[in-house]
Amino acid sequence: MKKNVLITGGSGGIGSAVARTFAQNGYNVGIVYNSDKESAEKLCAELTRAEAVCEIFKCDVSARCEVEKLFCDFHEKIGKVDVLVNNSGIAQQKLFLDITPEEWQRIFDINVTGVFNMCQLALSDMLEKKQGSIVNVSSIWGVKGASCEAHYSATKAAVISLTESLAKEYGPSGIRVNCVAPGVIDTKMNAHLSEGDIASLAEETAVGRIGTPQEVAEAVYFLASDKASFITGQTLVCDGGFI
Repeated sequence: MKKNVLITGGSGGIGSAVARTFAQNGYNVGIVYNSDKESAEKLCAELTRAEAVCEIFKCDVSARCEVEKLFCDFHEKIGKVDVLVNNSGIAQQKLFLDITPEEWQRIFDINVTGVFNMCQLALSDMLEKKQGSIVNVSSIWGVKGASCEAHYSATKAAVISLTESLAKEYGPSGIRVNCVAPGVIDTKMNAHLSEGDIASLAEETAVGRIGTPQEVAEAVYFLASDKASFITGQTLVCDGGFI
C-alpha cells in the first residue's frame, strides 16, 4: 500500500523538490501552499502526468482552524498522514533593534507555531498506526545563529529543539522525528542576493558552491525513509560545509 506524505511550503523551491522526490518513490503527495496557488497547481499537474497521486491544499499553517480543515480535507482526498514534512517558513534580514514586535510575532507564528500545529494534527494520525515520520526543515542559522537575522535564527533553533523533544516523546510509539538544516540554497528566499554575494557565499562553502533544492530534498527523503529507521531526534546539516 502506498504511503501518504504531506508537505508544507510545497510550492516553493525546496518544497517542490521534496514533492517530486516522494512522488518518484511511490508516495501519494499532498502539497500545502498559502499564496502561490499557480505554482502548486503546476507542480501537481506535473506529478499527476507522471502517474503520481497529488492534491493541493491552501492553508496558513499559523492558523489552527485552517490546519484542522487541512487535515480533514487531506483525510478525505488522500488518507491518513504517514510522513509530514514541515517546510513552510518566512525570513527577514534586519538589525535586531529595528525588529518590530509585530515582525517578531509574525515570524514565530509561521516558523514555530506552524510547525506546532502541523505536528499535533499529524501525530494523531501516526499514533493510530503506531508508526510515522516527521521531518522538520530548519536552517544552519538555527544551529549557529546569524547576524541581522536574530528572529529568524531563534525560530529555526526552536524547530531543532522541538524536533529533539518530540523524538524522545514519540519514539516509543514507533514515530521518528528528525530535522534538516539547509545552508545557502538556490531558492527564491535567496533571490535578493547579488551575484557577488552568491559568489562570496560559495567561496565560504567548503565544496565551493551553493546547494540545490534537490540536494535538500534527498536529505529530507532519506530521513523519512526506512533507510533511516534507527535515526531520530537528529539534525542533518545540509550546507556543503559552510559552518
